[in-house]
Amino acid sequence: MGEELARIGYAGDQPVGGRAIHAAFELPIEQGPILEAEGTTIGVVHAAQGQRWYEVVFTGQESHAGPTPMPRRRDALLGAAKVIQLVNAIGHKYAPYACATVGMLQVHPNSRNVIPGRVFFTVDIRHPEDAVLSQMDADLRAGIAVAAREAAVEVTSLEQIFYYAPVAFDADCVASVRAGAQKFGYSHRDIVSGAGHDACYLAKVAPTSMVFVPCIGGISHNEIEDATPEWIEAGANVLLHAMLERAQS
Repeated sequence: MGEELARIGYAGDQPVGGRAIHAAFELPIEQGPILEAEGTTIGVVHAAQGQRWYEVVFTGQESHAGPTPMPRRRDALLGAAKVIQLVNAIGHKYAPYACATVGMLQVHPNSRNVIPGRVFFTVDIRHPEDAVLSQMDADLRAGIAVAAREAAVEVTSLEQIFYYAPVAFDADCVASVRAGAQKFGYSHRDIVSGAGHDACYLAKVAPTSMVFVPCIGGISHNEIEDATPEWIEAGANVLLHAMLERAQS
């Protein structure tokens, strides 16, 4: 990346890093439905969920959908379907903060009259407490083994490809956000970020927190993502107040 920045003339002449940051704040939409559903204007973000991502492959046996009796099948998609249900159950088990998702599924040979012999799928689990995230991991691994056995298929691969530790934001920065909401009389509540943000990385090098404002329908990463001007104004007011308060500390 550094070589490419230099090649196009955007590298700059200042070294990367090494500059002290007094405090940092980030103002995004919530990317979820909670604030709008509750009629709350400001989310005081005190933590961000940890994340674990997995890639899993189940291998069974491709066979004709007509002649192959049900008891003799080794249906890799059936095994994956059991895990999809398991992942959903894990998310509910560790409510209210847990989230668990199967977001990608690749079925081979992907033919209407062939029993799937191989399925690749992904799992995403999240929680703001690392100990709970580890328990979710244990439940997932145990459940995958059971699902494979019940479907008479093999777990060809089970790999955790990404781990992102939970983040607890700086208490003083969080207090400044809360004070900003109180100063302007905005309804507010403490909230955990379910998504990753720049602030999560900044928190490793500086006192950091975040300000959430609602988004319509909880929709994000979508062309219909939207927020009202009033919400955006409120968030900007709280952000400015929090910055000024921390600048004087």
